[in-house]
Amino acid sequence: MVANLSLAGLLLQAGGFDLVGMWHSMGIPAKIVVVILGIMSVWSIAIMIDRALMFSAAKKQSRLFVQQVAAALKDNKLDEAISIAEKNKKSHIAKVVATGLAEFQAAAVQVHEDEVLEAAKRGLERSVAIVHAELKRGLGGLATIGATAPFVGLFGTVLGIIHAFQGIQAEKATGLSAVAGGIAEALVTTALGLFVAVPAVWTYNYFNGRVEQFDVEMDNSSMELINYFITRRASANSAKKG
Repeated sequence: MVANLSLAGLLLQAGGFDLVGMWHSMGIPAKIVVVILGIMSVWSIAIMIDRALMFSAAKKQSRLFVQQVAAALKDNKLDEAISIAEKNKKSHIAKVVATGLAEFQAAAVQVHEDEVLEAAKRGLERSVAIVHAELKRGLGGLATIGATAPFVGLFGTVLGIIHAFQGIQAEKATGLSAVAGGIAEALVTTALGLFVAVPAVWTYNYFNGRVEQFDVEMDNSSMELINYFITRRASANSAKKG
């Protein structure tokens, strides 16, 4: 405890404990590390905002889409259902349903009747994979920032220690007061690395959970659509036999 208080006192006595003063006292390598951490922070914030807006819009439009498309499919109005899906382009469910309906309609006139459902299933699987990739866009960068920012800060710490010992050599002085400025550099870069990494890791885990939830919703929608196609074909076949 006493040692920590002594260290704090020496850092304050160094005359450059404020952020501006430490920036001016930093060596060029340490400044480069701080700039890199600043870029990583801005990049992560941009990803967070982009994903938050996208997921919010997807959730909102999906709620409206499910209500609207259910009525259209109940009346067997496939063209109207596709039109509704195209109006809700930010909805992950709408993208999947639109692809499935389009594939079903196209396959109904292009392939044998027994292969219509298989063609629709393949279309739905491709659509789910594409939408999943869209939802995950940027999250890899967020994970990379969360994993590497502490090491970038640690690199700045090493540079700060080196700068401190260079100060000892230049001034021919010893003791903690001679290395206080360098230690301050090291602590600042370490703190910045953690400051960038922790929110990135938290938001990555949160957004990854949201993507998994969206995946479940898309899979459920795909299965419900396949069941609708099966029921629709069964009704059509019964009408023909009747």
